[in-house]
Amino acid sequence: MEWLEKFNKVFESKIRLGLMSVLVVNDSLSFNELKDLLQLTDGNLASHLKALEEIKYIAFQKQFAGRKPLTTYKATESGHKAFTEHLQVLENMIRENL
Repeated sequence: MEWLEKFNKVFESKIRLGLMSVLVVNDSLSFNELKDLLQLTDGNLASHLKALEEIKYIAFQKQFAGRKPLTTYKATESGHKAFTEHLQVLENMIRENL
């Protein structure tokens, strides 16, 4: 099973899989938008964002919206590539087992 060797363990977490799913199809999303979309607590979301940021799959930008701080996140080129490759591995796995 060659596909198993190419399986990206980062995406074993359904939260990280969900995060990358929404970030690759959107230019960027705020912390609160991600929290609402994925129905996560602040701490849970923050820990998974940090993990993806550490491996450079996502990037963030801090700015202000009026007087309020606003942090937005986006998938990096390497994150987009890793996620696309992971989806291809899953697709290949499904095709082999049909």
